[in-house]
Amino acid sequence: MKRDEMLARIRERKEPWDMVIIGGGATGAGVAVDAASRGYSVLLLEREDFGKGTSSRSTKLVHGGVRYLEQGNVSLVMEALKERGILLENAPHLVHDLPFVVPNYSWWEAPFYGIGMKIYDLLAGKYGFGRSRILSHQETLERLPTIRQDGLRGGVIYHDGQFDDARLLIALMATAAEHDAVVLNYADVIELTKNADGFIDGVVIVDREAGERHTISAKVVVNATGIFTDTIRRLAEPEAAPMIAPSQGIHLVFEQSFLRGDTAIMVPHTSDGRVLFAIPWHQHTLVGTTDTPIDEPSYEPLPFEEEIQFILDTASQYLARPPKREDVLSVYVGIRPLVKASGSDQGKTSALSRDHTIHIDSAGLLTIVGGKWTTYRHMAEDTVNHAITLGELEEMPCVTRSLRIHGYEGYEQPPAGQQAADPLAVYGSDAAHIRELAANNPELARQLDPELPYIGAEVVWAAREEMARTLDDVLSRRTRALLLNSRAATRMASAAAKLLAHELGKNEQWIDTQMQSFLELTSQYRLEKVASSKASLVH
Repeated sequence: MKRDEMLARIRERKEPWDMVIIGGGATGAGVAVDAASRGYSVLLLEREDFGKGTSSRSTKLVHGGVRYLEQGNVSLVMEALKERGILLENAPHLVHDLPFVVPNYSWWEAPFYGIGMKIYDLLAGKYGFGRSRILSHQETLERLPTIRQDGLRGGVIYHDGQFDDARLLIALMATAAEHDAVVLNYADVIELTKNADGFIDGVVIVDREAGERHTISAKVVVNATGIFTDTIRRLAEPEAAPMIAPSQGIHLVFEQSFLRGDTAIMVPHTSDGRVLFAIPWHQHTLVGTTDTPIDEPSYEPLPFEEEIQFILDTASQYLARPPKREDVLSVYVGIRPLVKASGSDQGKTSALSRDHTIHIDSAGLLTIVGGKWTTYRHMAEDTVNHAITLGELEEMPCVTRSLRIHGYEGYEQPPAGQQAADPLAVYGSDAAHIRELAANNPELARQLDPELPYIGAEVVWAAREEMARTLDDVLSRRTRALLLNSRAATRMASAAAKLLAHELGKNEQWIDTQMQSFLELTSQYRLEKVASSKASLVH
């Protein structure tokens, strides 16, 4: 993917696009892949970088949702479990099986959770990742050598999926582009145009790099902007009632020693009404998440002090080595675009629907909102089906059920449990090109920091082939440096900025500006910035 080529195609096109998609997160990318693979002309526009918002800040799980099963939402769980299996088939370089253990400290927990997980297995059917079973005290310790042993009776093991969200998103953008879609980051939609009958027939955008303004015609405009859904809806209808009840969740990242091995911990009940996960991810330990209602969404939300302390306190109840504030390598914050429900308790966002909703307003703007990463493909299929009817497009069948995602072709899946050992595995077949870059230039083969595996060749590849435009793009989303270890990301910033500047043809002043902006950003990932206190977490 090359940004200059994408812009050129926008400038050259005279006829309306079948579909213009606003939003470059999981939902927008899924819609672009679905529509383009059916043969429709597709343009996707993102104001910031792809995945800048919620889609790069998830819990890194492709899962059915154990908590939704407890809530009785069986249809959502079954749908998610099916989609989990489909995603593993289509993107094995990005999705893999992850065993979870629910530790038992009371006599009733083993039979209770054991039965629940058997139902989870049953609902997965042929898409199951592995069978659940009850573990003895010794088996639990073998799986979780760092678990708190005081009072431990045993555990229940079950299986779910894990992935790298930002890397999957870039792979989806590449997949859409391979099917002739145009995808453009740093393209701000500032206006929705309407025809003489008052129906939306296009958008006006500003290319945030060159400052160019483009008026683009479309048969259907899809609003897939997640937490910013209501902002776009108000371009069509200024008085539109809000659909979104934003809720933020934070994750703390620690060194690998807090959770040795390849098994995760799932705590099914916490004081904020959510489950808590402790997960091995990219040779680190990730712990989260919280559920705190907020007033307004933002691209870089700050954690609340109560959220930080909640995770530290809860994790300390289950880990033999209680994590301290000074052990936190990074904190990242995501905002869920939950759909408001009539008459619901707005103070308890954990009770709001995780199902997706499609809304078409009186001006013909099609909005898709809600859902979760796991079900992105099904959400996209549903959205495109509605768009076909709305735009009176020729009917063409969905093909994404068996559509391989970029990086699949030529990828050889390593044996179970060995994928994490190769830091380039998330690139799939593209890893060979990155290795070639490194082999041809020893400078690009060097690690950018000794505490993280990323090499200079990945920065070059991100600029040349993945439309990375800023230091944040490279160190937050093309690699996951900032989320894994904020101090290591700070140390590698200078070298990465120079490589990126060389690829993009930028000068020293650009490097200085990038460094200043990125170093300011890293401070909030180091717990140096927190939001003003909330009265309490959700209970």
